Amino acid sequence: MIFTVAIDGPAAAGKGTISRAVAARFGFAHLDTGALYRAVGVKGGDPIAVARSLNATDLAHPGLRSLEAGQAASRVAVIPEVRAALLDFQRSFARQPGGAVLDGRDIGTVICPEAEVKLFITARPEIRAHRRWLEVGGDAAQVLTEVKERDARDMSRADAPLKPATDAIRIDTSDLSSEQAIAAAIAEIDRRLNTTG
Repeated sequence: MIFTVAIDGPAAAGKGTISRAVAARFGFAHLDTGALYRAVGVKGGDPIAVARSLNATDLAHPGLRSLEAGQAASRVAVIPEVRAALLDFQRSFARQPGGAVLDGRDIGTVICPEAEVKLFITARPEIRAHRRWLEVGGDAAQVLTEVKERDARDMSRADAPLKPATDAIRIDTSDLSSEQAIAAAIAEIDRRLNTTG
């Protein structure tokens, strides 16, 4: 069975948590596409050359979840040649037999517009900044500033800006527990699986 779940949304909205839980629940392969961009940003050097030569070892870098890696990812993600270099990898992953969940910022709009399920996970900036602060620490006000800067950069980039696909189901996690958010996502996927048989 080929079945793709595209999960998009801004930083710290909960899409990673939801994606991993959904993949585990349905036995689908999972790809955090942001890790690709984080790996390119963290590795340094010419980002286009790095993107073209990226391998699985690069995705195991211990610093990929840091705030700095997220900022680096956002900076290299605006480069069209970097996005193009990573496109085929993501698309082939998405259509592998057995099902796949991909989370990122342009999965439902650019990478997998044909995905069987598209979810857009969001939350208020203050909520997302607090979550990120709990994860990485530092100055809470600075984290909020960086979250807002990243949102602006991701939403305004010329190539594949962050936005929900027109047919995406929006899940706002601002006032949901992780369990409630996961349950909402699973319900949508179950519904689609039941209608496609």
